[in-house]
Amino acid sequence: MAAPTDRRADALDVLRRQHIELPSWAFGNSGTRFKVFAQPGVPRDPWEKIADAAQVHRLTGVAPTVALHIPWDRVDDYSALAAHARDLGVGVGTINSNVFQDDDYRLGSVTNPDPAVRRKAVGHLLDCVDVMDATGSRDLKLWFSDGTNYPGQDDLRARQDRLAEALSEVYDRLGPDQRLLLEYKLFEPAFYATDVPDWGTAYAHCLELGEKAVVCVDTGHHAAHTNIEFIVAFLLRAGKLGAFDFNSRFYADDDLMVGAADPFQLFRIMYEVVRGGGTAEDTEVAFMLDQCHNIEPKIAGQIRSVMNVQEATAKALLVDADALAAAQRDGDVLAANAALMDAYDTDVRPLLAGLREDQGLDPDPMAAHARSGYMERVVDERKGGNQAGWGA
Repeated sequence: MAAPTDRRADALDVLRRQHIELPSWAFGNSGTRFKVFAQPGVPRDPWEKIADAAQVHRLTGVAPTVALHIPWDRVDDYSALAAHARDLGVGVGTINSNVFQDDDYRLGSVTNPDPAVRRKAVGHLLDCVDVMDATGSRDLKLWFSDGTNYPGQDDLRARQDRLAEALSEVYDRLGPDQRLLLEYKLFEPAFYATDVPDWGTAYAHCLELGEKAVVCVDTGHHAAHTNIEFIVAFLLRAGKLGAFDFNSRFYADDDLMVGAADPFQLFRIMYEVVRGGGTAEDTEVAFMLDQCHNIEPKIAGQIRSVMNVQEATAKALLVDADALAAAQRDGDVLAANAALMDAYDTDVRPLLAGLREDQGLDPDPMAAHARSGYMERVVDERKGGNQAGWGA
């Protein structure tokens, strides 16, 4: 049985190499379907979004890449944008497609009954692979709003055939070291039938495509009371968990700060990730944030989410695996539950503060950001122009 000091040392090894990817769109103005609220100092273009992401990485040390959203982050020269990121100490990560905003996609994109619309959508996805080639990105993340609102609106099976055909064409375009991440969502904006509504549908399509196709688990995209950590465990066991979109929700796809609603769920997820090898040195599981709500300051909100993921990871790494396995073998229900709860109840903030100090960082990234003067500077520098936001 590993001693507590050994578990802490092992946990620190994992935490030192942890990598949490930031979403570019989290730094723009965002909100709900009713209102997008503007904030001073919000970036006006992808270059400034990356600068804000670099500020998060400077303070946390674990956010070295930024996911882009095309066309929200469209530029003339993606190689230059990637070089800009490198100059700021970060890199371009996952490329996210957008086939949900054009009027043409009212009845769907890759599953639309109109072949011309499907061709347009697939063309955009292939353009995103071109962006990956220019930036050196490994992952292409696909989320489709496709679905129907009424019984009989379209042929459900035909839509799955169209989806499979589109995915196959994009998959064949990938380079040898690139991956396709298929994200799912229970509902919204399709309220009768969503074409990729759950992990099983995404898993089935990825299995058919091949080893370079894997599932992205968004922690806000599940039916109420669904056991998300079971899904994580299953996909890890099958070798098909490719990435997380971490956020938090109270009701549906709220995109709130990670761990805000249910930090215990985040801990349970991370325990299954640890258990399934998702924190190993050679892991290919990507840990990304996907939050973009409307009331918290953008950079500070990202810092808080990064810290919440770090804390959940640290607690998961401190589970006494030997004691838990022994209790499970003995059928000792209470002891097994206690082994998890003892780790969850551990205050890991001093552990993480010490790790940051060892890395030459401020032990309190939130306080360091507040003292840095960064926001005051960019508020002054970014006067004029159009702020980035949803659809920009």
